[in-house]
Amino acid sequence: MVSKCANPACSAPFLYLHEGKLFRIEVGTRGSSGPADVANPKPSRRLEYYWLCDACSRRMTMKYQPGIGVVTIPIARARKAAS
Repeated sequence: MVSKCANPACSAPFLYLHEGKLFRIEVGTRGSSGPADVANPKPSRRLEYYWLCDACSRRMTMKYQPGIGVVTIPIARARKAAS
């Protein structure tokens, strides 16, 4: 459950959906290298929800990095990586 801003340096409480930005990020998926599950042959998905307050969402976004997890990154760097 989301209770505060996902930015570790911010302690803004989550109160309303219309304030800030909510992220749904797929994390920790089991690929073909994972153990075989006969009962459920499809790879498992795990969705996690994160929220950035208004102030933080103007400056940063969120991204999943394998081996590290979900991190906040500056928007300028995210745009540069997408180019």
